[in-house]
Amino acid sequence: MQKLKCTLIVLLLSVFAHSKTIIHVNQVGFDPKSPKLAVIEYYNNLLNSTFDVVDAKSGKTVFTSKIGKAESVEDWRLGKFYYRADFSSFQKPGNYKITFKIADQIYTSVRFAIEENILAKRTISAIVHYYNKQRANTPEELEADKNMLLFGSTKKVDVHGGWCDASGDVSKYFSHLAYANFVSPQQTPLVTWSLINTSESIPKKLEQWKVKDSLDNEAIWGADYMMRCLSDENYFYMIVFSYFDKNPSARRIVGLKANSVTTDEYQAAFREGAGMAIASLARISQWKKNGDFTSAQYLDGAKRSYKHLLTNNTKYDDDGKENIIDNYCALMAATELWIATNENFYRDEARKWAHNLENRMTDKGWFRSNDGNRPFWHAADAGLPIVALTRYLKKEKDKKQRLEATSVIKKALDYNLSVTNNTSNPFGYARQSFLFNGQIKDGFFIPHENETGWWWQGENARLASLATAAIEGAKTTSFQKNDKTKKSLDIFASQQLSWILGCNPYSVCFLYQFGETNVPYMHSNYGHGSEKGGISNGITGKEGNADGSGIDFKMDVDGNDEWRWTEQWIPHSAWFLQAITAMVEN
Repeated sequence: MQKLKCTLIVLLLSVFAHSKTIIHVNQVGFDPKSPKLAVIEYYNNLLNSTFDVVDAKSGKTVFTSKIGKAESVEDWRLGKFYYRADFSSFQKPGNYKITFKIADQIYTSVRFAIEENILAKRTISAIVHYYNKQRANTPEELEADKNMLLFGSTKKVDVHGGWCDASGDVSKYFSHLAYANFVSPQQTPLVTWSLINTSESIPKKLEQWKVKDSLDNEAIWGADYMMRCLSDENYFYMIVFSYFDKNPSARRIVGLKANSVTTDEYQAAFREGAGMAIASLARISQWKKNGDFTSAQYLDGAKRSYKHLLTNNTKYDDDGKENIIDNYCALMAATELWIATNENFYRDEARKWAHNLENRMTDKGWFRSNDGNRPFWHAADAGLPIVALTRYLKKEKDKKQRLEATSVIKKALDYNLSVTNNTSNPFGYARQSFLFNGQIKDGFFIPHENETGWWWQGENARLASLATAAIEGAKTTSFQKNDKTKKSLDIFASQQLSWILGCNPYSVCFLYQFGETNVPYMHSNYGHGSEKGGISNGITGKEGNADGSGIDFKMDVDGNDEWRWTEQWIPHSAWFLQAITAMVEN
């Protein structure tokens, strides 16, 4: 009898699991003229059904349209059927919900808004707040970081400032996976460049929203920290590592290997944060605003480091070879120095790095990471090669050089659309190509078995970086407004941001304190932790699947592994900031 009861419970749970009905939607909102898609998850066929957009206050129906075709994602095996609900043509500002009716049952989504520049207007101040709260400026951190020991040395330097890297990690990184060579993320320097970029791109809007001064102060805070990390020998110190120790005196300037093994290889190569640091310092030097350093010092620091790396970069690259990450980070560095100085030397350097990057483009449309057949994939900065080329093209006027760069951007964008749409993909999640067991494979999520030996986590930074690349790339390549590719890129960008904001199979809004459902709070040392405006890692491939196939998201894993999904990380908000800035300019 007991066995029969257990069997019935399991059966009922199974039926419930396969019969849930959810309307997944961006839980913040949409621009009036932007693509607007929700995804209905339903266990049965919805052939010839319709959905409504209803006013959240009055309950009146304001728009009705046909529900899209049934789609399944075999690789995920979550809901039986997913249906797109496209209401892009509805543009009236207001607060709304999506509803649909089956028999006598009405299903309703969470609330969202339609408003001009909604994402930038509603979230930039929160993102600036997030970085302000991530500052490593508590008394304990300041005291330790003003007298910081270099690993394996008795030398001490002042590297106070900067931002704690994540809601569970108070270390400070230019880049933290240097030993893995092909997946180094841009961290503190990327945040700084992103803040500078937003300030320069939409200054009037920022002033209107009363956030420009605080954003500029945050950018200068980042620049000042990078200047302190510039050694007397003209290389940047890569990492201030906490060893996850509550004692601030444990902190050291280090290089990192797998499993948090520390070394004295703390000199940052172009791909290890130095390229984006140079780019940030060169760019902010044009503001003619002083922080703890002067504008002239920012520019001089950028020049000195660039010159140093032209001779020493491969010494700092862990495998002694430059790869695609060096190329696009050095392109950013040379481009910003060219813009800041207008010197032919930096023009020629920018062109050199652009050609190196362009030469990595394959006929299929993906970049080669190395000199072999490893496709470029990246868990955080997948859009940065395109963004670097678009930034370069804002200065480059030579027709031949422009044609070569724009042709590569077009190829890369076409590939992103193709690999994303070559399978059933109702949420439009940006897919990618990678090398696994010697074979090139396409997948939704990064392979868990990769050069790092351990690092796989939610990819919200990657999604926002690709959204940025799609928006900026479409502008640079002059797609017409009614062009089919332009429309596809707009949808692609919108769906990446909507995924982050709740239109995903778990209906979680990863932007903290926005939307209906967030991840749990995560605390850290010195009073740091999750903050409004921070973005969590997000959704991954299934735990245990080496190739990243399947899908996984966990809120709580006994206090150990949940960081892969729930931890806030500074590159996520930086790329999201770039994407929503690009949308305002669009």
